[in-house]
Amino acid sequence: MDTPRALTAVAHRGDPYRHRENTLGSLRSALERGADAVETDVRLTRDGVPVLLHDETLKRLWQQDRPLRSLSAEEVRGLTAGGVPTLAEALAATDGSRLMLDLPGGPGERAVRRIVDVVRECGARDRVYYTAGAATMLAVRAADPAAEIAMTWTTAAPPRAGLLAAVRPRWLNYRFGLVDRALAERVHRDGFLLSVWTPDTRRTMRRLRALGVDSITTNRIDVLCALRDGNGAVAVP
Repeated sequence: MDTPRALTAVAHRGDPYRHRENTLGSLRSALERGADAVETDVRLTRDGVPVLLHDETLKRLWQQDRPLRSLSAEEVRGLTAGGVPTLAEALAATDGSRLMLDLPGGPGERAVRRIVDVVRECGARDRVYYTAGAATMLAVRAADPAAEIAMTWTTAAPPRAGLLAAVRPRWLNYRFGLVDRALAERVHRDGFLLSVWTPDTRRTMRRLRALGVDSITTNRIDVLCALRDGNGAVAVP
């Protein structure tokens, strides 16, 4: 008999169909709707404060065409009426829940270390894990040898053994369209968990579950949780 594989439901930037992405309201809404973890993006302000923002500027979400790196945390707070939370605020608001921190834009070792330090200062190391490309995840591993890592990989070809040995990820994180049965079986055979991003339709979610993925990151956390909780565990073929 095939062994059921549990599915982790991860909310992409919170619950963005109901609340502005990467805000405290969005994070809380996702958790209320059953998310096991919330994925959120973290960047640094000019004065080195980690805040939740995907883009390089405030233009798309906050109608302020200002680069984040040119603004202090206090200026960001003023321009967004407090809408862009700091990482510390997000950790406090989600106390007891898992956060998957995406570090976009190739932040560099100093910025990565600052983010990791805030996680440590907030006592959240045991419920935070990190995702981004290999270079950034190498910086995370250097900053915290015990960090949990979901290394993003963007091709069907497997990562080199030497890279995997250096990063030591728990998860390999793929865009969902790359994942087929052969890739899923290889990831598991090599001893890693498989996470995917960001399918938003029931049909695609069902396909990925049938392939045995371990985690799905989606903008439609309510759809994913209803599918998972309504159907129970899916046996790995």
